[in-house]
Amino acid sequence: MSDATTEQLCILTVHAHPDDEASKGAGTIARYHDEGVRTVLVCCTGGEEGDILNPAMDRPGVVANLKTVRRAELAAATEAIGYDETHMLGYRDSGMPESDANFHPDCFAVAPLDEAVDRLVRLLRLERPQVIVTYPDEQGTYQHPDHLRVYEITHPAVERAADADYRPDLGEAWTVTKTYYSSWSRARIQARHDAFLEHELESPYDERWFDRPDSDHKITTRINIEGYMHVRREGLLAHATQIDPESTFWFGLPHHVEDRLHPWDDYRLARGPEWAEFPEDDLFAGIRERVGASR
Repeated sequence: MSDATTEQLCILTVHAHPDDEASKGAGTIARYHDEGVRTVLVCCTGGEEGDILNPAMDRPGVVANLKTVRRAELAAATEAIGYDETHMLGYRDSGMPESDANFHPDCFAVAPLDEAVDRLVRLLRLERPQVIVTYPDEQGTYQHPDHLRVYEITHPAVERAADADYRPDLGEAWTVTKTYYSSWSRARIQARHDAFLEHELESPYDERWFDRPDSDHKITTRINIEGYMHVRREGLLAHATQIDPESTFWFGLPHHVEDRLHPWDDYRLARGPEWAEFPEDDLFAGIRERVGASR
């Protein structure tokens, strides 16, 4: 069985739809890519149910071919961000909660759990990441079925991938060292909200954002992405159907203001070794020494 002490550094992120890879942790991926870490994306669905939020893209040809368009957007975004490889898990977008799309036979939400887990097992054994980034079980008010499903498949996939007796036809067993949850911290929200007000702009954050439980105390790892803040913008804009370039939520602050507000990506270690020490400033903390890799 292979393990994390004999391989190139690799980070694998598991996302639900095209555009999630741009809104969550894009700066982290860009930084690690520049450091020579192999960067891998698993996108679980094709995003067929995404609303066209950019009026300029709300055209018949786009609507009729949304899956193909979103795949092309994903390719552009991953190139901008710095992903070395993209794997599609192969499911259909399940749509928003309680929509008819939830019951489509090809959607991610109704796929047999073991089938979806084993698709991810195959990719973990193929790519051999020491680090995985996925979604937490607590996802606030955004209870999208596909985001919940990402959480549901990740941990069993990590367990099965490490079991040499489990499905050897899916590849040689591989042990993931660390599994992280991405986090949109309260500190980031507060910093952006305050900046809107300071610049006499309408903040996109109303009281509902601050009524949510503050879970910043759970953050274990903060990645410095100074010099990479622009990557998220470029990745988001590549998703032209989903991201309105006039969106005040994403682009309402001047770039020079946005870039100094919260130049970190925040994570919570969900599953890791006993030797992990917190706080961390590197998702590969402790791993680099074991594989002899430099920063």
